[in-house]
Amino acid sequence: MAQFDAYENPNVPQRAAFPYLVVMQSDQFSHFSTRFSMPLARLPRPPADAPRRLAEPVEVNGEKVYPAAHLCAAVPARLLRRPVLSLRPRSDVFLAALDAVASGI
Repeated sequence: MAQFDAYENPNVPQRAAFPYLVVMQSDQFSHFSTRFSMPLARLPRPPADAPRRLAEPVEVNGEKVYPAAHLCAAVPARLLRRPVLSLRPRSDVFLAALDAVASGI
């Protein structure tokens, strides 16, 4: 379970809106039983009123999804089964989204 791996959302009722979760937690904290994760939102278009750093899409299984950094949460690691793919090459998108939420810029 590596940082920036994407997993299918284990919360079935939320999966239509947030199909994937990205592990944001550093690999240095892999001994914890939870993973700090960012949902990826399924939207028909980029959020018009969001700062640019919150409206950068990533592609997962051929679908554009958007970071929902404001909804990050700890998820029990046992619920995250198999990674769908690694989004490490797009880590800048997730880190910028977290920074936008934290700094407001």
